[in-house]
Amino acid sequence: MPHVPLGQWVSDLIDWLLATVPWLFDGISAVMQVLVDGLTDALVSPPPVVWIVVLAVLALLVRGPWLALYTVLAFLLVVSLELWVETMQTLALVLVAAVVATAVAVPIGILAARHRAVSVVVRPVLDFMQTTPVFVYLIPAVFFFGVGVVPGVVATILFAIPPGVRLTELGIRQVDREVVEAAQAFGSRPGQVLREVQLPLALPSIMAGVNQVIMLALSMVVTAGLLGAAGLGAVVVRAVTQLDVGSGFEGGLAVVLLAVFLDRLTASFGHPTALSRLVRGRARRTLPGGRTAPDVAEPTRAGAPEPA
Repeated sequence: MPHVPLGQWVSDLIDWLLATVPWLFDGISAVMQVLVDGLTDALVSPPPVVWIVVLAVLALLVRGPWLALYTVLAFLLVVSLELWVETMQTLALVLVAAVVATAVAVPIGILAARHRAVSVVVRPVLDFMQTTPVFVYLIPAVFFFGVGVVPGVVATILFAIPPGVRLTELGIRQVDREVVEAAQAFGSRPGQVLREVQLPLALPSIMAGVNQVIMLALSMVVTAGLLGAAGLGAVVVRAVTQLDVGSGFEGGLAVVLLAVFLDRLTASFGHPTALSRLVRGRARRTLPGGRTAPDVAEPTRAGAPEPA
């Protein structure tokens, strides 16, 4: 069987891109560097107690006193391990990557849910991305952006996109068709149906996707450390290369503490809290013609009279 020079074709494509649009990669690199550096400075500049109080209050409002107590104890432990700066560098990297990945994933998920052709094209791409080994993402990142924090962020973004797309599409597809038809019967345009009905009702699934995006982004921390990105990943990589068990354990523990905090905090956004009830309530607002649609937020029960 003849040899297929697939690797050479890919290498030629990368060389062509680097020679043709170097300004594109330079621009992406500059933007990512500014975002990560700016957020890192904002997180590191104040004393640790300031951010500990802010994060504890946020946890108290979103989840309750137990998460607030965990937040205080976990981050005080991070401070005592002298890993506060590294933890904030990691948090900045994760937040930037998660925001960009979500901004890409949610619109693609919406398009896939509303257009069958888009779903057919996107699904095998997502399958390929989710079955690709983590270290494979490093290859194009290093070729296009060199070493440092930028290739780590880019690889993290690509790695974290698939669950956001899948869960956004799933959430919108699971919205009851009768609810959508009721909104259309009241004269709502497609954009209004999406904005006022489908997105609020799909919010738990979308937020579950955001939660998974953040968790996958955090799981790439150590891998990003291999590329020279600062933070807890660099601590773990340095400990492994120097066979420093103590430093490796402390760095890994800080990653776990941060992961548990982010997981519990973001998972709460998909629950029927006051915030999500407020968003769901938008589906009850008055539709064109001065009519209200109380059944847009909740489908009419079997046997119940239809709205007049």
